[in-house]
Formats: sequence, structure tokens, C-alpha cells
Amino acid sequence: MKALVQKVNYCRLHSEEFSSEIESGLLVTVGASMFDTSFDIKYLAKKIVNLRIFKDENDKCNLSLLDKDGHIMVVSNFTLQARIKSGTRPDFSRAGDSDKAKALYESLIAEFKALGVKRVETGNFKHHMHISCELDGPFNIILESEGRENE
Repeated sequence: MKALVQKVNYCRLHSEEFSSEIESGLLVTVGASMFDTSFDIKYLAKKIVNLRIFKDENDKCNLSLLDKDGHIMVVSNFTLQARIKSGTRPDFSRAGDSDKAKALYESLIAEFKALGVKRVETGNFKHHMHISCELDGPFNIILESEGRENE
């Protein structure tokens, strides 16, 4: 599983008949692969909520989303699984099938809540969405769970 984690001052999302928004926190876009399991969910969720990327009283990045009681917007994005080994057309063959990806996405949302994130908002799975946000920093981190079975 791959995740793009972006620190935001706010994030608003809308699609056909659906909208959600958060204030200060994280916009997390996630792409599930056909190989992902519950391990990948637990690994990424724990890593994301504990990333020390928010500033403390000394202006140092020492605080996590949990420390700040920040919000999180979780958006499914299969294009994170794109591979471009040759040419210019992305290959999405590693992306998980829709049913499995949705189950993993919903498990990740549940795991964020179980870890103590007070406000978790979501995108509209398998729909085209429009996202507007104000990046803070910008602070962008790419996380991957593949190959982390021993951590």
C-alpha cells in the first residue's frame, strides 16, 4: 500500500452528491495493491498518526496528528500504484481489484479511528472528486508498506 501524506490547514472535497471537509490536519491519499493485507493497514495507520510533522512550542516538528488532535481526510487513489518502467503510459496492473481495495480503504479508516483520531473524513470511493486544500509547508511524505513485514 502506498500513501501520500500532506499536511494541510484545511481540505474540502466534493463529488457528485457528496462532500466532506476537515480543518488542520492531514490529507492522506492511499493506493491499495493486489498484495496488501491487514498488516499494511496497521503499519501505515500507525506510522501516519504518529508522524512528528507538526510544530511544537519551540517551532520544531515534534508533534504528531494525535498530539495536535488534528483531523484526517482519507481519499482512495489507485493511481498511486502506477508503474512506468518504459514509455509514458502508466501501468495499473498492481492496483488491487475494486472490492478488495474498498475493503482495505474502509479498514484503514476504521484503524485511524481506533488509534484515536477524533475526526476522520473520507472521499467518495471510486468516484471522480474535486479536492481543494491549503498545504501547510508544503509538507508531503510518501509512505509504502511493501517489504515492511518485520517492522
